[in-house]
Amino acid sequence: MKAFLAVAIAALLLSGISFAKYLDIQGPVSGTLYDNGTIALGSVGPGESFYVSASATTTNASGATVNIGWDTLEALNSSLPAGWTAQASPLYENPMKMKITTAPDTPNGVYTIAIRAINVQNYSKLGNLTINAKVNVTQKVVNFSAEPTRISVGTGQPISIKVTINNTGISDDPFYIAAVGLPAWNVSDQVIALHSTKGTYVYPVYVNEPGTYDFNMTVSSSTSPLIRSSFPIRMVAQASLLNDYSAVGQGVVLSPVIFQPSYSLMLLISDVYKALTNH
Repeated sequence: MKAFLAVAIAALLLSGISFAKYLDIQGPVSGTLYDNGTIALGSVGPGESFYVSASATTTNASGATVNIGWDTLEALNSSLPAGWTAQASPLYENPMKMKITTAPDTPNGVYTIAIRAINVQNYSKLGNLTINAKVNVTQKVVNFSAEPTRISVGTGQPISIKVTINNTGISDDPFYIAAVGLPAWNVSDQVIALHSTKGTYVYPVYVNEPGTYDFNMTVSSSTSPLIRSSFPIRMVAQASLLNDYSAVGQGVVLSPVIFQPSYSLMLLISDVYKALTNH
């Protein structure tokens, strides 16, 4: 009899939970939370922004699905750390998407933000629902790499440097890629490295005069000066057929495309010569 009562009580409790209103978080991580639930969103750099998205669909007390039950998603200002700002999602957006921006001087650590889903004027008899979102603030949210770091090139011949950005954080803020210290070169590229993704971007450089050029490939966040890396590059530019071959083989595109098979041969000739002469 006691066992039967325990099972019956558990069934009632589970039934109550199944009929409770909930918030379906869709980004930057996913999870279904009930009132006062807690979720870890991930890591973000100081000064960066990130978005929290959630479905407007939920259930009411009788278990019926309400497609637009939540009308907006917001952060409680009283829960925001000093210097942080939040922008609520537009009314009746589905999925709802709100924005949070951290302060540039935020110390490393885990912060808890209260996020509230609102049923405006309680039209669907849902009231509000509040969850706790944990955010880890750290400068170590992005890994960078660049290659090659030693280049032989013909003068006036563009060569491509590959920059890889591995964004392990939850921000989609843009990054700038630039060659710093190359004479008369001040061009930067802006790229979007989406959160939890790894991408490789091609950055072409060249010089018009022979010589040895030491410069830095830099990758930096557009919103946080603390998130950046720099890679020293040495480029040797010579006006010679051998270096023209090397440059072509390493990424310079010639036209027409029927010349493509010759690129590999040019690079092979250059590499064999360098190996034999220890260049």
